[in-house]
Formats: sequence, C-alpha cells, structure tokens
Amino acid sequence: MTAKESMRSKVHEAKPWIRRFGRLGHMAKGTVYALVGLLALMAAAGAGGGTTDTSGALVTVADEPFGQTLLWLIGIGLIGYVIWELIKSIKDVQHEGTGAKGTAKRIGYMISAVIYGSLALTAIRLAIHAGGRGNSEKTISAKLLSQPFGQWIIGCIGLIIIVYGCIELYRGFKGKFMQYFKMNEMNKKEIGLARRAGKAGLLARGIVLAMIGFFFIKTAVTANPNETKGIDGALAELASQPYGQFLLGLAAAGLLLYGIYEMIRGRYQRMNFGRE
Repeated sequence: MTAKESMRSKVHEAKPWIRRFGRLGHMAKGTVYALVGLLALMAAAGAGGGTTDTSGALVTVADEPFGQTLLWLIGIGLIGYVIWELIKSIKDVQHEGTGAKGTAKRIGYMISAVIYGSLALTAIRLAIHAGGRGNSEKTISAKLLSQPFGQWIIGCIGLIIIVYGCIELYRGFKGKFMQYFKMNEMNKKEIGLARRAGKAGLLARGIVLAMIGFFFIKTAVTANPNETKGIDGALAELASQPYGQFLLGLAAAGLLLYGIYEMIRGRYQRMNFGRE
C-alpha cells in the first residue's frame, strides 16, 4: 500500500467517527435550545426562569449540580456540530448542488460553524470557570460600527438573518425537513414527534431570527449598538406586547420543541459521509 492509499484508508476509517461526532453536536445544540425554551416557558407561566439566549442558558447550567460536567459535554458536542457544519460547507454531503441555492446554503453552514464555535468556547470557558458572558451581539455591533462601512455591514447581516429566518419558516410550514431523516429506521411515534416538533420549532425559530435581523437593521439605521438584540431580546420584545405572556409562552414552547427536534435529528439524520 502506498503512502497516499494509506492516508485515504485512515481518512475513510475516521469518517464514521466524524459523523457520529456531528450527531452528538446536534444533540448538544438541541439541549441548549431546549433549555432556552424551558426557561422562557417558566417565565411566561410565572414560575421563575427568564428570557435568555443560548449563552445565558449555559450560565444557568453552570449554577446547577453537575453543571460543570454538563457544560463539558455540551461544549465538546458543539465542537462536533461545528466540524460537521464545516464539512457541509466544503463537501456536498447533502446533495445541495453547486448552483446559487447550494452555494448560499454552504455559506450559511460556514456562518453557523462560526456562531456555534463561539458558543462551544463559552461552554468550555464556563466549565473551567474562565469567564462568564456579555452581550455578544452588542459587542459585535459596536466593533463593526467603528469600521468603515460598518453600518452597511450590520445592515447586510440583519438582512441575511431575516432571509434565513424566512427560510426556517418555509421549511417548518412545508415540512420539507423530514427528507433528511432516515425514516426507515424510525417508528411511527418517532416520525410523528419529529414532524410535529420540527414544524413548531422551525416556525418559532424563524420568527425569532427574523426579529433578531430586524434589530440588526435598526442598529444599522441608528448607529446605536444598544439596539442590537439576540434571542433574549426577541423574547423580551414579545413579552412586552399585548398578550405578551401568551406570545412568550408560544415562542418558548416552540424553541423547546426545536431543541427536541434537534435531538431527534442527531439520532436519525442522514449523514452521507463514510460508513455507519
């Protein structure tokens, strides 16, 4: 066997491990969103909790018994998710094609890798007591506003987030996300749960993302980084509206279901990269 063939063999052997690492990543992502939804649902019901974002959910975990262990698991799992997103951005593992739509999706995977890479770092830092959290969205906005064409860049980011939110809404409404599941390995209850959780979860996440995108555009117009808000800001905005607690409850339940959907996705998603 040549050195080149040996290298290919080692890469091929590693592929299943990479894919399983990615599955763990989806489950870790689902756990974080389920925590965000649960905390917001408790707030809507007046039973404690609060509106927070993904980083805030990790801070809450850090204060619980066995929180440090759970943070390590989430952080390591999210690294697996990041690796899988990077693979999807480089290789056409989901057969998206090389057209404009496929290229746009690959760019989205790359952006997702950056976002969840930051979240993984936050989890690991909290696990080793190396620091808490600030408002990352405001920090990013403040840094961009100090750059040439910063307002335009922030506006473009806001527009991209809104478009992605609309895509999530469309996916949830049409139920097309089920094509990525290995349904032949799922029973009827699992298929039904994945479909219902996916629909509700993607609709809720799409609305929240569209709101976050709007806040970014508002920041671009006013040049005020304080206008930038993340998931926590979007949920708090819902809570401040007429029938706000009801709206917050709906969004919170949706995010909780999105977390469940991601966990199921980690178990049954098609990952055409290497062997089972």
